[in-house]
Formats: sequence, C-alpha cells, structure tokens
Amino acid sequence: MDFGLSEEQEMLQETIRGLAQNECPTTRLRELFDAGEGHDPALWSALVEMGVAGLTVPEAQGGAGMELLDLALVAEVLGEFAIPSPFLGHALAIQGILLRGSPAQQAELLPALAAGEQIASVALQESDTAWAPVDWTAKLDGDRVSGVKTLVTHATLADRLLVGVQGGELVWVDARGEGVSIEPVAGVDRTRPIATVRLDGAPAERLDGGSGEPMELLRAAAVLLAADAFGAASKLIDLDVAYAMEREQFGQPIAQFQAIKHTIARLGTDIEPSRALWWYAAHALDHLPDEAPRAASVAKSHITDRAMHAARQSVELHGGYGFTWECEVQMWFKRIMLDRSLFGTPDQHRDLTAEIGGY
Repeated sequence: MDFGLSEEQEMLQETIRGLAQNECPTTRLRELFDAGEGHDPALWSALVEMGVAGLTVPEAQGGAGMELLDLALVAEVLGEFAIPSPFLGHALAIQGILLRGSPAQQAELLPALAAGEQIASVALQESDTAWAPVDWTAKLDGDRVSGVKTLVTHATLADRLLVGVQGGELVWVDARGEGVSIEPVAGVDRTRPIATVRLDGAPAERLDGGSGEPMELLRAAAVLLAADAFGAASKLIDLDVAYAMEREQFGQPIAQFQAIKHTIARLGTDIEPSRALWWYAAHALDHLPDEAPRAASVAKSHITDRAMHAARQSVELHGGYGFTWECEVQMWFKRIMLDRSLFGTPDQHRDLTAEIGGY
C-alpha cells in the first residue's frame, strides 16, 4: 500500500510553502504577531488566489473539489510558518455547509466563500468542556438563534458564522447582523485571535439538507488542528537545531554536547512518526467513515500533546532567552497551545477514543 503523497499534493504544499517564505518571513510574522490582529489582507488574498479558500468546495461552486487530506496538508504548512490567517474557521465553515447544507444552500453560499468574497468562521464551542454537539445549548427559535459561544477564531474578521445549536443542528448567521455581539478575548495565540460571540435573537438560516452528522465537523477540526500542531512542532525542532549550531559555550557550539543532541533527537523521533496519524485520520474522514471517529481523536490527542512537549523542550533548549518575548519560539509555542485546547483537549479525546472502543 502506498502511503506517500501524490505529485499534486507535494506540489500543493511546496506552492504554499513558497508563498509563506516569500510573503511571511519571520520578520514579517513578528510584525503581525506584535500587532495581534492575526491577519494580513495581502497574504490572505494571495492564499485565496491560490485556491486555498475554496480547496474542498466542489468545482461547480467555484472551488477545487479536493479532499480533507489536501486541506490538512495546507494546515501543516500554515502551522509550520505560523501564518496569521482566518484559514481554520473558514475551512471548517465550508466543511459544515458541505455536510449539512442542501444542494440549494451549497449553490448559494459556497461560491462567495470559495472566491474569498466572504470570510467565515465557526461558533461551536461554549466552554472548555462544552465543545461537542451533545453539549451545545444555543437555542434556535424559529429562524432566530440565541446563546453564547467561546473561542471563536477570527470572529471580528468574519462576515458569516456557522453556529452549532441545541440538538446538534448547524445554522448560518450574519456575523455583522442584528443580534450578534462579538467580544475579543486576549488569547495567547496572536496569529489566530479569538472572541466570545453572543447571539440574542440573531436571524439564522438552518442547514437542513445534508446527510452528514455535526460530529463529523468536529472530527475535521481535530485533524486540521493536529496537522497544524505537527507543522508547528516540526518548525520548532528546526529552530532548536539552528540555535544549537549557533550558540556557543566553552568555545564550541552547544550542538556538540550530548545532552543537547539527545534532546533534539528525541524530539524528532517524537514528532516525525506522528505524521502518519493525521494523514490516516484525514484519509479516513474522506474514505473510511467507520475508522474516522477513532482516527481523528487519536491524531488530535497524541500530536497536540507531543507538540506541546516539543514546545516546552524548545524553550529549555534556548536557555534564558527562550522565555523572552524576543525569542521566536514563543510564536509557535502559543500556536500549539491553541491547537491543543480548541475543540477538545487530549484528555477529552482520549476519553472519546475509549468510549468508541467500548471501554
């Protein structure tokens, strides 16, 4: 069985990587991180022009008609470069429409999202523990929705929100419309700012024509977050190697010390083999529905945990400098923190895995 990427998939990643290297080098990333807005209009426009905004949108609605695995491959590169963009929420909103929207709703809503004419995000989570459809308490009364949603990424930038409501339903809301209040929250990850969204009788369109289950959307989120964390952790290992080769003690680079070499080597053997977890989970969501629930939770729990360990080790490897704002490590450390906590912590996903296994 061939577990490698196709030539087209490799080209997709290299194209996104080239854009990131040219348009968002570390100096530019630092400027955007310090500003805290988590958005560069020119960078997002370039990603839209490359088709990222509508990667999984069917060709009939103006997209590329690709699969979740392709979307996750993009997420890996965006995590590798800590790209500040509304990609995550936008991609998940599209997945929600594909899962639950009727053909008429898809034809109406998807073209503007694929073309980047509108930016969307998802308002699903309600607290640290209430993130799955069974926990949603926001209420739909006729065509009006009320409730409070937390940890909504790029909410202040969004034109539309995909909102999870009681009973596991999904509704489409104008983020700038009546009854919608968005309160920015000082989150740690400045590449993906978060907000609390309050809905007070906001007009909503129920997505009711698809056969997909809302939990499938949370599994897609788990895979994208795992891929992002994998990319970020891989970047941290590269930073560790570069710093160890440059920093000198006792007249030689610290890379010559066994403790440093062994620590970095262990990080590499922790992270690189986990690539197969999110590749397989994405493939399962595309083609193996019976395997998808377990695979998505295993990928999210293991990779974000390992990435968090890599981030902590990277701070230590950089010594006292690693704890400062000036050190690059903190940008990827904080990105991994959000990847780990959003849409279920590792412990919550392990509990879910155990439940799926009948324990």
